[in-house]
Amino acid sequence: MSIDGAQHETLRSLLGAWALDACPRREAAEVTQHLADCPECAEEAARLRDAAARLSTDDPLDPPGALRQHVLDWCLARRPAELPVPPWAAPYATESAKLDALLRDLGPDEWHEVAELPWYGGVQHWRPAEVLCHLAAVDGLLAPALGLPDPVAGAPAPAAVPARVPPQNVLAQAAEPFEQVLPRGGGQQGGGPLGVLERTGRLMADRAGSGPAAVRAMWRRQSHALVRGAALKANGGALVDFGFASVPLRDAFVDRAFECWIHGDDIARAVDYPYAPPVPRHLRSMIDLAARMLPLALAVLRRPQPEPAGVGGPAPRGRVVRLVADGPGGGEWLIPLDGPESPPDHAEPIASMVLDGLDFCRLAAAHHGPDHLMVGEFGDRAAIREVLRAAPLLSRP
Repeated sequence: MSIDGAQHETLRSLLGAWALDACPRREAAEVTQHLADCPECAEEAARLRDAAARLSTDDPLDPPGALRQHVLDWCLARRPAELPVPPWAAPYATESAKLDALLRDLGPDEWHEVAELPWYGGVQHWRPAEVLCHLAAVDGLLAPALGLPDPVAGAPAPAAVPARVPPQNVLAQAAEPFEQVLPRGGGQQGGGPLGVLERTGRLMADRAGSGPAAVRAMWRRQSHALVRGAALKANGGALVDFGFASVPLRDAFVDRAFECWIHGDDIARAVDYPYAPPVPRHLRSMIDLAARMLPLALAVLRRPQPEPAGVGGPAPRGRVVRLVADGPGGGEWLIPLDGPESPPDHAEPIASMVLDGLDFCRLAAAHHGPDHLMVGEFGDRAAIREVLRAAPLLSRP
């Protein structure tokens, strides 16, 4: 049977979906019939089918570097997604898929390994299923903005939060400066929204009788629902209520991608599993969010030590430090030192600091200490050290 060029191109554009068994039945039949008459398309379809087979969920996930993305890009270039994921949700979609791949490869004994999760002021010691409960509990704060159920709603209060932590988070003591960015600590108590640790404890208690596979399935369903919900809120302007602050959905998704990566890496270290950092464009969005939050962390860092009355002149204003994040996803940011407002136009930095972008992210996650980083310093070193000391305050368990 002969077909015209337009019909040939139409059927050829379906090969990626056909290889993934994603075609409707009628289209799949048309493609199959076409492959019998077109050696060129048959050869391409065979290559794609072979690649798709290597992505099977029944096999250990260890494909060559960019194979999965290559197949998906090929498919999407020929048939755009009906419900595309907005760019601000793409980091979370990628990091949650990467973590799910790690979880699928865990053996029974590895689910009982204990991961260390450093944060500002302490270290959590959780097994992978408990880490997933923590991620799901905090991700659930995005649910109301997307019209989704909160997994913590209705979960019973545990006798005690199953975590070894200090009694308070420094940022929770001074939450009121965090008006426009994601807060990093406990929320209101006494009938108000639950704090991060209490939400985590409730979900852990609620899932205490579930096996790792069931906990993973719960987290996986929720992460898929969040990504789909984001696709229906394409502008990302909806607000997420974190108890003592409301933040734009687009920033909340980047934050959740950041924590998914960091805690996925925590699990990977516990089980000796190779775990790649975020791709450069996603890493840049995470660095950008942390850089925008630094002025507020600086404000919290200074609160316990106010300037004595009558000492010194007027408080300095308008000072900025240039932050240069090196490596993939890097860039430059001007960090206001004297308040969360934007730097004044043409502000001349009093200092510049250069460090690896991944090191900066791990510093913001309190997985690196400010005194153990390779940092290029130029200008006012005291200002640079203050910025480095403030960055770990952005972390939370």
